[in-house]
Amino acid sequence: MKPRIGFFDFTGCEGCQLSVLNLENQFLELLELVDVVEFREIMDERSGNLDIAFVEGSISRREDVRRLQGIRKRTKVLVALGACADTAGINALSHFRDLKTLKTEVYGDGSLMQDLEHPMPLNAYVAVDVRIPGCPIDGKEFLAVLQALLLGREPELPSYSVCVECKLAELPCTFDRELVCLGPVTRAGCHAQCIEGGDRCRGCRGMVDNPRATPYYRILETHGLSEEDILREFRTFNMRGGGQE
Repeated sequence: MKPRIGFFDFTGCEGCQLSVLNLENQFLELLELVDVVEFREIMDERSGNLDIAFVEGSISRREDVRRLQGIRKRTKVLVALGACADTAGINALSHFRDLKTLKTEVYGDGSLMQDLEHPMPLNAYVAVDVRIPGCPIDGKEFLAVLQALLLGREPELPSYSVCVECKLAELPCTFDRELVCLGPVTRAGCHAQCIEGGDRCRGCRGMVDNPRATPYYRILETHGLSEEDILREFRTFNMRGGGQE
């Protein structure tokens, strides 16, 4: 029997699921190895127990918590799919606003979203077995993680920073353009696509392990950023993973 997998979404843009669908032929080949039994983007069916659940989006309502806990109970492996699921991502910017005021501004008085809460990552409520970071995720990394899971291996994320990928690609340092870049403390695996495209790293893949144990953290400080400046930059994708500072 093929492993049964499902895709689920909470608060987010669903860009990570679209990244999976954009694999096209590779996704069709994937269907020969697994049974996709739940995936709202492409099917209406619902199923029972799962071997692997890929969950996108942050948790922002009490109803979401109950639904997430239900998914956790019926799957062997739960994967946080993308930045919103992994760290609460951009959604966590709401942590720095008064929630009542924010709800009124967005939804108006008498909002139907009365149960809206500050978005949190999946691991605030359930055990997460595997993470696939990024905004959106990298399709090739998704396939590599899935392959490892199907083979019974522990998926591994890069433990080094985006700066390493920049150097390997011989890209000019973003700081030379007088732009603040979070590449020194952001987990690699994106192939430095933003820097190659002329932008800067904004930290969508979250922090490397023990960033202060590496010399890269000092790069931010040597370019004149105070600790407050650095923490402000970390807010964009909630790199610290816990909402408020």
